[in-house]
Amino acid sequence: MNIVPLKTNKDYENALKRMEFLFDVPAGTTESDEADILALVIDDYERKHLPIEAPDPIEAIKIRMEEMQLKQSDLINEIGGKSRVSEILNRKRKLTVDMIRNLTSRLNLSANILVKDYQLTRKKVQLPTAAKPNQGLTCRYESFS
Repeated sequence: MNIVPLKTNKDYENALKRMEFLFDVPAGTTESDEADILALVIDDYERKHLPIEAPDPIEAIKIRMEEMQLKQSDLINEIGGKSRVSEILNRKRKLTVDMIRNLTSRLNLSANILVKDYQLTRKKVQLPTAAKPNQGLTCRYESFS
């Protein structure tokens, strides 16, 4: 058994290959001890060099809905109406404090995840169909005195 700290991506890849080889060894053997120690070294490397970011609030809600096999309509009581649920899940409206409280209980999610800021989708602006590409729109300014 020759386990050293993982310093490079190549070290990490080699450790993963070795772990794959050791994965099904019988418990109580020197190889299983090596696998246990190697798992700790790999875990340490991954925490330092390959962190997994927490999902934003909307993704967290969608992930939990999938895990619990819930539909949008199942969150009407927590969010307030079918269209409101759709607006939240489509990032057209922000979660309110009451929604966060309700979703924390219903979905068993940490409030710390749900209070994080996230981007709303932008509304598409339709230009008037009468405007021609080379013709500017005219504006009239009125003075108020």
